[in-house]
Amino acid sequence: MCSAVSASHSVTWTYGVNYGRIANNLPPPESVVTLLKAAKINHIRIYDADHEVLQAFKGSGIEIIICLPNELLPEMSMGEDRAMNWVKENVQAFLPGTRIRGIAIGNEILGGTTMQFWEALLPAAKNVYIALYRLGLHRTIEVSSPHSEAVFANSFPPSACIFRPDVAPFMKPLLEFFSQIGSPFYINAYPFLAYKNDPQHIDINYALFKDNRGIYDAKTKLHYDNMFEAQVDAAYAALDKANFGKMEVIVSETGWASRGDPDEAGATVKNAKTYNKNLRKRLAKKKGTPFRPHMVVRAYVFALFNENLKPGPTSERNFGLFKPDGSIAYDIGFTGLKPSAAASSLLSFKDIAAQGWLRSSYLLVSTASAVVLLQCLGL
Repeated sequence: MCSAVSASHSVTWTYGVNYGRIANNLPPPESVVTLLKAAKINHIRIYDADHEVLQAFKGSGIEIIICLPNELLPEMSMGEDRAMNWVKENVQAFLPGTRIRGIAIGNEILGGTTMQFWEALLPAAKNVYIALYRLGLHRTIEVSSPHSEAVFANSFPPSACIFRPDVAPFMKPLLEFFSQIGSPFYINAYPFLAYKNDPQHIDINYALFKDNRGIYDAKTKLHYDNMFEAQVDAAYAALDKANFGKMEVIVSETGWASRGDPDEAGATVKNAKTYNKNLRKRLAKKKGTPFRPHMVVRAYVFALFNENLKPGPTSERNFGLFKPDGSIAYDIGFTGLKPSAAASSLLSFKDIAAQGWLRSSYLLVSTASAVVLLQCLGL
């Protein structure tokens, strides 16, 4: 049987941030680059392939995962030529200056309500990958797709987690393809949402990485003292049962709301600060989970800013680590940017930008023989 060697991406990073932009009060992308540089955040995800953003990040050295929006999946699934045009316009045109390291094919497709997107996900992913291969970009740009917890039938205890019966027929061929091209499994894991939905039975300290009794998984005989690691290991358990136990799990979204509606338990500034501060400490240790102790946990925090135009409950608009003026929303160890009239120890957008930054060299990553891989994929 043919099989491709997984892409050997650097595991030196563990902390990234999602840069959402559903708002009308955010700073321009150039200022966001300045903010990220000051905070020493070198890995971000965006939810589209906005040209202004991609141009602003040119020369910054910050690695970006862009997204092929959900609504474009049906079109991209129809033919390789359409995917090729999209990749040329939204990826190749910005290389190598802008360090695009991945393309997310949609967001939270499987388990969602639009069956048309479910059916288009795999062919769209294949067509985008074929375009990358033909342009010689498949060695450095990963193709993936983030999933929500809705793809699971259950996730407690972690060892019991399986994919939903209706999701599995779509998930397994997708995993087979991602396994062939060396892509990880991306999961959006939110202890906040779990706690909000069941505050009577979930210990808030367990959700916030604080001291607590934790849970014991009798099947694996493993103990969990925080829900974040339990959610990651639940994903590993589901992959294990689907015969993809060697696939890496990366958390594509996690975070805690600083404000919410009256019925949104736990949505406070204090809890958001506690969760994000403890998460950052946890990721900085560059350690694995109880079930996968040698697989370093990596995660993208949601989100860089509050997004005041997002629909839904109040919490949806209050996940930001920073305010639009560049100041911190709450202190988890980031400096933040302040108006230049502030104390000299605080840096403004203008001050940081004026210092200049070293450009990181473009990292080339090797994969298995492209010819062998295309044979595996039947191309």
